[in-house]
Amino acid sequence: MALAEDRLFPIEGKARDMARALYATVRHLPIVSPHGHTDPRWFAENQPFPDPARLFVTPDHYVFRMLHSQGVPLDALGVPRADGGPVESDPRVIWRLFARNFHLLRGTPSRLWLQHAFEEVFGVRERLSEANADAVYDQIADCLGKPEFRPRALFERFNIEVIATTESPLDDLRWHQMIRDSGWSGRVLTAYRPDPVVDPEFEGFAANVEAFGALAGVDATRWQGYLEAHRIRRAYFKSHGATSSDHGHPTARTEDLPQAVASSLFDKALSGTITPEEADAFRGHMLTEMARMSCDDGLVMQIHPGSFRNHSPVIMGRHGRDKGYDIPTRTDYVRALKPLLDAVGENPELTIILFTLDETAYARELAPLAGVYPALRLGPAWWFHDSAEGMRRYREMTTETAGFYNTVGFNDDTRAFCSIPARHDVARRVDCAFLATLVASGRLDEDEAFDVVQDLTYRLVKKAYKL
Repeated sequence: MALAEDRLFPIEGKARDMARALYATVRHLPIVSPHGHTDPRWFAENQPFPDPARLFVTPDHYVFRMLHSQGVPLDALGVPRADGGPVESDPRVIWRLFARNFHLLRGTPSRLWLQHAFEEVFGVRERLSEANADAVYDQIADCLGKPEFRPRALFERFNIEVIATTESPLDDLRWHQMIRDSGWSGRVLTAYRPDPVVDPEFEGFAANVEAFGALAGVDATRWQGYLEAHRIRRAYFKSHGATSSDHGHPTARTEDLPQAVASSLFDKALSGTITPEEADAFRGHMLTEMARMSCDDGLVMQIHPGSFRNHSPVIMGRHGRDKGYDIPTRTDYVRALKPLLDAVGENPELTIILFTLDETAYARELAPLAGVYPALRLGPAWWFHDSAEGMRRYREMTTETAGFYNTVGFNDDTRAFCSIPARHDVARRVDCAFLATLVASGRLDEDEAFDVVQDLTYRLVKKAYKL
């Protein structure tokens, strides 16, 4: 096994040489990771990662969903059950099962990320298989026992300048405080993800709101107190380094309802009498409320819509949320975002970063919207499209209308810590290939390409996320 030096570059010689030259200028730039789901506890306690299976398999829905699609039970991969029931707990058994099915990942982004991590981080020179499963496990496990493979050491080795995690407004941020108190120089920030207290269909919504109010020191069961609780918790998150909020709604629907109507919907949500249509309207209104709060407190707003979350009730009941059953849906933006944009879209001090799982919306809706509204920026290819092909399609479909400067660079959006360098490397290579093609076809001057690639890799993300 060896990573190809020219992977993801153009095949044609002139463009390939240009891509190589561009890549050489950004290959070793620091990683800025403004949105993700790594566990801040890793960096707070700085304990060794437990074993290869719990590092690469059990927490990574990209990996276990593919194996599960071929009939491998999640229990057998050690994925915890919601009821605390027994699952496979022997990491070597889990690893052997993973190795036996490693071929299922051929051609996928996960395969490239894993290959990069195995080779570049742990020095594994053979392709994982059933035959070498134990040997590879032992090699990685031996590394994990060394100080240079602890979370903070890997953070520094990966050349991460800053990373943002994502926390619920019910989180006390103890791990972020512990990182600060430790004196370690690594920048690990939080981001405000209010879904548990914004989505009336989120399990335990009413109890969540009561706990939310208790943390903020206000009565959040009253509409005005509820809004004030958001302001207080946002300020608390900002005091722990947050520069952004994040909103994972089923649709991109926004509303700008009269306050009396919004208050009435909120009361229905607390009482459990709200209808699905009313719940969607309430979520939409809260996006506009959050945007207004961003105008006041400066948090960058990220909207991640268009996922049918937890599609299988069987898996949701057995294993809970985020177990690979979130499926992309068609998403409207032009009409859906209009109430919010009517309210705040012309504010140049506000930044709203839009993501999509519906690629058909890029050229038709998202790029034209971001290409004119001062408040809007386009997030990078996300989730199912976080791949070489997805990134290339993203550039092809958005650049002609939104340009480069209404985009925000790359973010890895991952729980899989060791995949972060691989993901950023793929993004840098794809952007270099795209720019090289523009130069080779006479659409961009060489000196401009060398400037743009610095923007796409480093400068745009720092500016957009205020880092």
